[in-house]
Amino acid sequence: MTATDALSMILLICGGLFFLAGTLGLLRFPDVYTRLHALTKADNVGLGLIVAGLAMEAHNWLAVLKLLLIWGLVILASATIAHLIARGALLRGIKIWKR
Repeated sequence: MTATDALSMILLICGGLFFLAGTLGLLRFPDVYTRLHALTKADNVGLGLIVAGLAMEAHNWLAVLKLLLIWGLVILASATIAHLIARGALLRGIKIWKR
């Protein structure tokens, strides 16, 4: 195993842990706004780490460019959808959670 393989594996594992943290936030947080926050932040970082890990194992620059394009599109889509869901929740009168 080379150093590149080891670093790639570490990035992939860390990305998976961020996805797990986002899923736990979805299940554990009290309202739609905090759940959206957990999902969008943790999943975008997790996907970024996974893309970085896969890019290190890619054999050409075109594959790396495709991975970065996918990550950018997912970031754009998740931010847009999270905004629409939060706006819909606000328009329906769902209150922000307070202790």
